[in-house]
Amino acid sequence: QVQLVESGGGLVQAGGSLRLSCAASGGTFSSYVMGWFRQAPGKEREFVAAIRWWSSGSTDYAASVKGRFAISRDNAKNTVYLQMNSLKPEDTAVYYCAASPRTVALTQGSWGQGTQVTVSS
Repeated sequence: QVQLVESGGGLVQAGGSLRLSCAASGGTFSSYVMGWFRQAPGKEREFVAAIRWWSSGSTDYAASVKGRFAISRDNAKNTVYLQMNSLKPEDTAVYYCAASPRTVALTQGSWGQGTQVTVSS
């Protein structure tokens, strides 16, 4: 059973940076996709970024974060990171890590418990 544990959230001023981590266990991740979603109060959960564990580790980003956020992985630690720069108040949300085998949609995979990110103006 795959388990995901997020860390690194917190309070930061607009323009600042945070790095989120997601440590995965309980699976063999060489053919997994891992990613980040977020949910702001009163809004639906939305996709942020994803990275493929195989090959060159191609990535995808939501348009709203492209150029500001970067997703990366550490194969040895089974950990995915989300580096968030130039943060804006509208980035405030609970950020969730997700993981799924390559044949399964990321939204149908395993989820972490979430970590709060608050950006003050």
